[in-house]
Order: sequence, then structure tokens, then C-alpha cells
Amino acid sequence: MDAVARLPLALFRTIDADPRHWQIIALAGLFLFSYSTSSFGAEPSALLFAFCGAMLAQGLGSAVLNLRAGRPLLHGFDPKSALITTLGVTILLRAAAPWIWFAAAFTGIALKFLVRIKGKHVFNPGCIGIVAMMLLLGRDAWVSPGQWGQMPLIAGYALALAALTLSSAKRLDIAIGFLATFAAILFARAMWLGDPMAIPLHQLSSGSLLIFAFFMITDPRSTPDSRVGRILFAMAVAGLATWFIIGPNQRGAPLMALAALGLLTPLLDRALPARRFEWPRGTPAPDRARPIFTLSPLKPWGTKET
Repeated sequence: MDAVARLPLALFRTIDADPRHWQIIALAGLFLFSYSTSSFGAEPSALLFAFCGAMLAQGLGSAVLNLRAGRPLLHGFDPKSALITTLGVTILLRAAAPWIWFAAAFTGIALKFLVRIKGKHVFNPGCIGIVAMMLLLGRDAWVSPGQWGQMPLIAGYALALAALTLSSAKRLDIAIGFLATFAAILFARAMWLGDPMAIPLHQLSSGSLLIFAFFMITDPRSTPDSRVGRILFAMAVAGLATWFIIGPNQRGAPLMALAALGLLTPLLDRALPARRFEWPRGTPAPDRARPIFTLSPLKPWGTKET
């Protein structure tokens, strides 16, 4: 009986051991919301294709890095980040053909391995995968802004907020900073133009905005390390996103803005240094090793690491 009574606490501790567990649970719930409440929501077939693309890229990236380090090919293989990318791509991206979900997830995870500055991701994998497909394929790939009804959207925000609050990643500041700035600009513009408040409210009532604010811009491995840096970054992304909406009327504006400002993160980290976030260490993950391609200065041959 004691073992049964302790089971919920043990389960909570197991989940809480890694912030990504909460993200996976929340995103899985949002996938079910999308699938069950909308005729244009996420589909299991898209989930399968995205899963295959993300896991293939994660496996190949891990294998290449392990091969260079003289370790077994799948040493430290960790599917959690790839699964988060899978769910994010599936929920947000709409495509004309199934292979596009595969390509988006594969591209996002591949760029996680390929493009880094001082060992840190430049782009959020899900975001850059979706943006790449939208830019390359035009009308064949797009982001669906409104997927759920009002009640599922409210439940989705509650679920996302709970996941981010419980997560030890502690990135609620950047989510609030982005949403507050984004909303303030939209409402200020509506007041300036004399538009009804229903317009900015409609722009804020979006399932894609929910996923972006709580599961993409909050990625601790591709956003600034310091709190001030994160808030400045969130404000910059919100400002550019609203310009994309007001100016060229770009679909998926927040994702476009986040991808465009990816290189701002290392600049803010340099100007406002702070302790770098690391995922909980179990088996050393191969993607913490020297990246396949790096934007940081290379050391001369023969230079010893200190």
C-alpha cells in the first residue's frame, strides 16, 4: 500500500526531472485539442511523417558527432527534443503533401546540429523547419492561425501555462514579455486608427500564437541566458512580428520574426552574460559535442583545449 501511495509522487518526480517532459505532455494535449476540435486540425498522418523526419535527423546528427568522437553511433541518443519538434511542427504546419511535414521536422533538427554559435542553437528547430518550408514551397506550406474554438483555446493556454510553470526551464518571463508586447502594439495600433477592439482580440485568439509563445520562443537552448536579455529578445520578436502582420500581412508572422532574429541571441548573450541553461545530465547527449558546422571562430590546428 505504501508503494501505491508513493506512486503519484514518484511519477511527478520522474516527469519533473526534465523540463522537456512537461512540454511533451502539454504539446500532446494540444495535439489532441487540435485533432478533436477542428476539421482543419492536426492529423495523425502528419504526426507520423514529422516524427520520422525528426528522429531520422536526430539519429543522423548523433551518429555523425559520435563517429567523430570515436563513440558508438547512437551513444547518448535523446529523442525528447526531436519529439517536441515533431509535435510543434504537426500542430502548426499545414501542407499540401505529407512529405512536407517530414521535411520540416528533418530540416529543423538537422539545423540544430549544423548551425550553432559557441555550442548553442541559433534557431528553434520547429520554428526554422516550418519557416524553411514556407519560404521554399510558397502556397504548399502554411501556418493555420485559428484551429480551435474558444473553450479549447482557453484550456490550451491553461495547459501551456501549467507546463511552463512546472518546468524547471523557468522561461515564463519570455512568454509573458512576448505576449504583453505583442498585445500592446496591436491594441495601440487599433486605438490609433480607431479600429474596433475586436480586431486585436481576434489576432490574439490564435492556437498558433499559443504554441509559439509557450513552446517556441521559450526554448532555453535558442534564447538569451539572462532574464533582461530574454525580455529584450521577446520585445524585439514581438515588434518584428507585428510589423510582418501590419506591413506585408505575412502568415506565420511570429515564426518568421523568431527565425529572422535568431542571431540576436548570441549578441545579447555577449552583452548580458549569464549562466547557460543545460538540459539535465544523464547520458551525455551527443549534440552537446562540437557541432558539425559552427559560426564561432575556429582554433588553429594543434591548439589544446583548456
